Amino acid sequence: MSEKNSINNEDTVPDTLVNIKNTSQNGSKENEDALLKQNNELLDKFLRIAAEFDNYKKRSAIEVENSKDMGKFEMMKSLLTILDEFEITVMAASKSNDKNMAKGVEMLYLNFKDTLKKLGLSEINTKGIYDPYTHEIVIMQDDDSKEGTILDVIKKGYMFNNKLLRVASVIVSSGKNGTHSKQLTNEEKENNENNAKK
Repeated sequence: MSEKNSINNEDTVPDTLVNIKNTSQNGSKENEDALLKQNNELLDKFLRIAAEFDNYKKRSAIEVENSKDMGKFEMMKSLLTILDEFEITVMAASKSNDKNMAKGVEMLYLNFKDTLKKLGLSEINTKGIYDPYTHEIVIMQDDDSKEGTILDVIKKGYMFNNKLLRVASVIVSSGKNGTHSKQLTNEEKENNENNAKK
């Protein structure tokens, strides 16, 4: 193909480029202004497309990270059952006569728990007062402790990368001792009877 054909074949050259070529051949001020305007429009289009593409890449990266986090979250959730069963096994093995086996099971459990911790798993604190966001009351028990104090843990709760994975199932103090509560009831009865006699 000759050089003339490759340059002048306007069927294959975009209109904007043909216009630029034509205006550049005519050296008038109007043509220069038209050329400058076209150039600015093209530059503006290019910058908008580049910005849109950059935003698309950022959104895609965020979506990929969110998908990864969700996958890890669901995987960790399914591993909690194994962790619970491991804890039961460790308790059962500790009562066994075979101390070597008990030690081996405990070491496996600790390694497994340590690996999960490195991946972002953390145990919910169950010392102190009940927190409705991280604890679930299974039993309210009469006790001398302050009302809402966690007395025992039925099932441990966990966080994963600062997101709640599972609430802790706990036994909580009602704030009154069973015997003390009964005495108060008798006193109230006596007071009522005395008031009725008057």
